[in-house]
Amino acid sequence: MENKNEPLKRRALGRGLEELFNNEPIDYNKIEEKIVTETPKDEVKMIKIEELRSNPYQPRKNFDPIALQELSKSIKEHGVFLPIIAKKSIKGYEIIAGERRVKASTLAGLKEIPAIIRDFSDDEMMEIALLENLQRENLNAIEEATAYKNLIKTLNLTQEQLAERLGNSRSHITNMIGILSLPETTQNLISKKEISMGHARILSKLKDENQINELTDKIITEGISVRQLEDLTSNNTNFERKNKIERLPRKEDTEYSYLEDSLSEKLGTRVKIKKNKVQINFTNSNDLNRILEIMNLNK
Repeated sequence: MENKNEPLKRRALGRGLEELFNNEPIDYNKIEEKIVTETPKDEVKMIKIEELRSNPYQPRKNFDPIALQELSKSIKEHGVFLPIIAKKSIKGYEIIAGERRVKASTLAGLKEIPAIIRDFSDDEMMEIALLENLQRENLNAIEEATAYKNLIKTLNLTQEQLAERLGNSRSHITNMIGILSLPETTQNLISKKEISMGHARILSKLKDENQINELTDKIITEGISVRQLEDLTSNNTNFERKNKIERLPRKEDTEYSYLEDSLSEKLGTRVKIKKNKVQINFTNSNDLNRILEIMNLNK
């Protein structure tokens, strides 16, 4: 039974994934690789597909039918090379990683599939499910922001801790969660990608909902760019902005610390400057396009 008196931070974080990655940013794409390579072959079991059920925290519900058919054809010809990862449950098993392989194997007519059984906690299962989508580009900006908010709440993390855990900057996490405060109509347009994340980031810093709605209409009808929106709201005193979040003190300062912080806040991602190089982090192609848009380099 779980000890309710145990410090919440330790219970919520779960040490399994952190130890797996030696406390470095967690890369979902390497979770399976690490587990499979470190698991002896005699621990890989054949499990009946009918005993498997989806990860209850998996936000992705729809799978590309064409891609599944292609994978199914490959499995028919060559079998399943990479075991799935599952967790024993009260009835059967819950899929931790490899749901596409399970669905494709079912289409291929297989009754069993190779699996590695690992005892991840519910928090870790949720984290893996969200990381899969965040790092494999399946989420729109609103879904990504919601995923961050859920991770912070469920794992009892600060924005700074989540940023370190995912290899992002705190300003990126802050900017993403900030768009959830926008009016529902604006959020819907962001979900449909009719308004970019660059636009959304600027709108989320404004206080007045009526002004946000007016600017949203302007973006749609006039097609104003992120740079134009930035200039419009920055140079007009009629647009009242939310209070700026005070930066947390750094663990260590370098001669470029202030510039790194300024660029990180401007671009919404972690920026490092060292040895005459500027390193700008991005999580996927959508995030890269967002950064290029802010820099006015995506034309």
